[in-house]
Amino acid sequence: MGGTPGEDLAGKQVVYGITGGIAAYKAPLIVRGLKSLGIDVRVVMTDAAQYFVTPTTLQTLSGRPVYTELFPETPPGSFEVEHIALADRADLLLIAPATADFIAKMARGIADDLLSCIVLATKAPVLVCPSMNVNMYLHPATRENLDILQKRGVSILEPASGELACGWEGTGRLPEPERIVAESKKILYQKDLAGISMLVTCGPTCEDIDPVRFITNRSTGKMGAALVEAAGLRGARIKVISGPVNREYAPWADVIMVRSAEQMLDAVKDNLSAADVLVMAAAVADYVPETYRTSKIKKGDKLTSLALKSSPDILSTIRPMKGDKFFVGFAAETNNLSDSARKKLVSKGLDMIVANRVGGPGTGFGSDTNSGLILTEAGVLDHFEQVEKEVLAHRILDFIRERV
Repeated sequence: MGGTPGEDLAGKQVVYGITGGIAAYKAPLIVRGLKSLGIDVRVVMTDAAQYFVTPTTLQTLSGRPVYTELFPETPPGSFEVEHIALADRADLLLIAPATADFIAKMARGIADDLLSCIVLATKAPVLVCPSMNVNMYLHPATRENLDILQKRGVSILEPASGELACGWEGTGRLPEPERIVAESKKILYQKDLAGISMLVTCGPTCEDIDPVRFITNRSTGKMGAALVEAAGLRGARIKVISGPVNREYAPWADVIMVRSAEQMLDAVKDNLSAADVLVMAAAVADYVPETYRTSKIKKGDKLTSLALKSSPDILSTIRPMKGDKFFVGFAAETNNLSDSARKKLVSKGLDMIVANRVGGPGTGFGSDTNSGLILTEAGVLDHFEQVEKEVLAHRILDFIRERV
């Protein structure tokens, strides 16, 4: 799959159905988000949806005609049956917002307008994003209808909680456009890692000196987050063990937050048995303070040195638990990348290692790109120079896929 992260989505077609809820005002942002991935978006609107957002707006953003009628006037010589053509064309049918009324129609197989006919005619995956008043959402009829759809294989993106347009507070808000686009992207991606369970460590660790100070490093978790997103898009089951970072991981990842190297080791040991692949992308501290001061060290204490000890070596500790699991390590180096990476590959019992060059502009911690190499026992698989981390994530996963 290599190349750019969106190459699998270029030319994909999403038929985007909009029904008549106030959350339809978010539809232009959803269209824009899908288009930014190279997706061809065909918008279908119910009559009620047009009270909340205009077809002109969506036609402008999608660059395509907006479909609103089951029986439109057709040009002479055209024999295309519109709802069948749209249903056949779709790689994904997205409905957002989906009102209680439209969900009920879907569950009962009612086909009385263009969008509901497309629902029955399409063979594409269907993603429904409910949005409504909290009491309507929790009503037994709505819950039953959603259960029916899920049993038929329809994907349901549960609504968010918060203040609703009607004045009530609770569950019923349409998820943010970024979340809907991310879920659509996940459904559309090639699932070449389906059935594989991955455990990924990310970010730095923080080793406390006293209640105020700690030892850490410059890792931001960006490379790990890119791997988590890419692996999830490609169908892997993902669990993340993350040190303190100022970022959110992909919504489909199960995230465990830790602080210290000791806590990360414990979390890895607790979760390794369920994983087929371990990716140690975290930058774990090499040294920790010998003692922790329970009260803040005062400036007047004239502390001029800090006693350190080695931190737990996670890979060495879990090596006896490896079995047939595929272990991937990371190394951050300023020089001698190949030699240093090969030594770590052998000493830690790794199947593959990614060595990143740090300390220079545009590479390493906090940057959008990395430079370095990917190595196995057989030799160097890839050299990369200032490659976007999202692109590098897919390259790494390509090599994992070939070997697992």
